[in-house]
Amino acid sequence: MESDSEMVPFPLLKTPIESNYRPCTIPYRFPSDNPRKATPTEIAWMDTYLNSIPSFKNNAASGTTVADASAKAEKFAQRYAELLDDIKKDPESHGGPPDCILLCRLREQVLRELGFRDAFKKVKDVENAKAISLFPDVVRLNDNIEDGEKRLENLVRGIFAGNLFNLGSAELAKVFSRDGMPFLASCQNLVPRPWVIDDLDTFIAKSSRKSWKKATVIFVDNSGADVILGILPFARELLKRGTQVVLAANDLPSINDITYRELVEILSKLKDESGMLVGVDTKKLLIANSGNDLPVIDLTRVSQELAYLASDADLVILEGNGRGIETNLYSEFKCDSVKIGTVKHPEVAQFLGGRLYDCVFKYNEV
Repeated sequence: MESDSEMVPFPLLKTPIESNYRPCTIPYRFPSDNPRKATPTEIAWMDTYLNSIPSFKNNAASGTTVADASAKAEKFAQRYAELLDDIKKDPESHGGPPDCILLCRLREQVLRELGFRDAFKKVKDVENAKAISLFPDVVRLNDNIEDGEKRLENLVRGIFAGNLFNLGSAELAKVFSRDGMPFLASCQNLVPRPWVIDDLDTFIAKSSRKSWKKATVIFVDNSGADVILGILPFARELLKRGTQVVLAANDLPSINDITYRELVEILSKLKDESGMLVGVDTKKLLIANSGNDLPVIDLTRVSQELAYLASDADLVILEGNGRGIETNLYSEFKCDSVKIGTVKHPEVAQFLGGRLYDCVFKYNEV
């Protein structure tokens, strides 16, 4: 399904009156703060976005779809830095006061105005190809774990490992450019438990008596190892248990996040001629266009197609630093929910009282 209609609230989100829904997790300012003066938190976060500019500029400059890419990438870096400087001087300029949604949206607007509709396409294509080649082996390793609870824990650890492939983080962009992002090594090198938010044991215990067989909606995050080696093996396990799985992916490209169209293409490469995913029927696996175009998400605005497919789900999973931690960590739903991801920014680690690259697994049962 492609999203070409009016946006609507996600139907399983508690109404704003019931839950006081605020998509952004970290408050950059409070009502008592001077509206004309940037707060220390706003300044720290704008510096974080400033530090990410070189990664965006380099990826945009290396693309082949935009004429004069190098010069336009330099123009992007200058324009976005100027916008951040403007907001530091006047938080209400450019649609402020700032939060992570506004800062991401301004960055995407500058990129798209200069013709960079998919600045990270080159690296996404390379990482998708690598992950597709590894998918059968990763699935077999999981299938060889006979104990269902241990297998589920291993699948969750795979989601954490895959989620480290994120080029919106200045620190991870440097690591990736230097070392790549070997998936199996990342599985072994996760920060030790207990994680900063660690409800995994509760979730696993509940999963043995709660089937969530109506439907599970998973808001997916990054291309490459994240969606292919982390999310898809987990989704395949749910399919084996009889659950319908709806994978909700972005409408438009943003950083190295997977898009709806890319995910449809990836699945076509992973399925065999009978539509099986390494021996598992995929009739109950649906791909939905979320309608989103950012690495973060405001759940009061999703596509009507996703709203329809998700209407009777009994489990919602928001995966990734952007969708499940920096936005929606404390969002409330009418059904069970999981927020899962790795912490990509020092500011988030400090806010949560954890470590950089720490893991978040927040389970809420209704």
